[in-house]
Amino acid sequence: MAEVLVYVDHVDGAVRKPTLELLTLARRIGEPVAVALGKGAEDTAAALAEHGAVKVLTADAPEFADYLVVPKVDALQAAYDAVSPVAVLVPSSVEAKEIAARLAVRIGSGIITDAVDLEAGDEGPVATQAVFAASYTTKSRVSKGTPVITVKPNSAPVEAAPAAGAVEALTVSFGETATGTKVVARTPRESTGRPELTEAAIVVSGGRGVNGADNFHVIESLADSLGAAVGASRAAVDAGWYPHSNQVGQTGKSVSPQLYIASGISGAIQHRAGMQTSKTIVAINKDAEAPIFDLVDYGVVGDLFEVVPQLTAEVQARKG
Repeated sequence: MAEVLVYVDHVDGAVRKPTLELLTLARRIGEPVAVALGKGAEDTAAALAEHGAVKVLTADAPEFADYLVVPKVDALQAAYDAVSPVAVLVPSSVEAKEIAARLAVRIGSGIITDAVDLEAGDEGPVATQAVFAASYTTKSRVSKGTPVITVKPNSAPVEAAPAAGAVEALTVSFGETATGTKVVARTPRESTGRPELTEAAIVVSGGRGVNGADNFHVIESLADSLGAAVGASRAAVDAGWYPHSNQVGQTGKSVSPQLYIASGISGAIQHRAGMQTSKTIVAINKDAEAPIFDLVDYGVVGDLFEVVPQLTAEVQARKG
């Protein structure tokens, strides 16, 4: 059976959820071969094997940590040359999409970004995308070369499918450009204890209607009761009420959770572009004519400062 390369997103050997989703999609079109790079690469093998990886190619070198993406592109190209896969699957993070684009250029292949589904086709894998601010769904395939496809988080279920997961060392030769951009400092991001925004199953977002940074605790309380991530509209971020890293929208992050709750958000196209593929959308807004209500599965016309605390209390009561 044909092999499919899967680029592994991990932190010191802990595999992140989008990679496990990629393994589920990869099994639809072939046998997954995982590529894990950097510190803790070999420690990923158990989780990857449990979710379908027939092989795990690993490599570690100072270049992966000390320089930006080019060393990882060199390694992924080495894996591509060794395996000759039918497709290369990569998570849709900012860094991973740059790696995917550079790889596609090197191997002379087409690239599809932000896919939300994947299936086998007679002429190669077929990717489903949500385009034009998720107003349309398209099906695409690469017509030249081996397809390189990035997949949005929460696009597929994580399904266990135990496989061999044999670990093999990957030999990597770094090119002259690998050391062109050096990382000179790192600042750890302060942990909130909440899920990563783009990977969360539930996202609770606040917008202009929150009316101030001091009021965002209402949004955070609901999010914490649900085990959710906190998002914000561009208006809230531009006003300085919440960090830019939490912005959902065309100029922020795209999310596709199982449940998206929008509080005090009008539903401008810029925001819709970042959350329209959510599985279930709930909106709370006192303006019955707000555009967000054209999009939702459930809508509540009311003051968020009355509705959200009641919702939080109900969630907590049902949790016991």
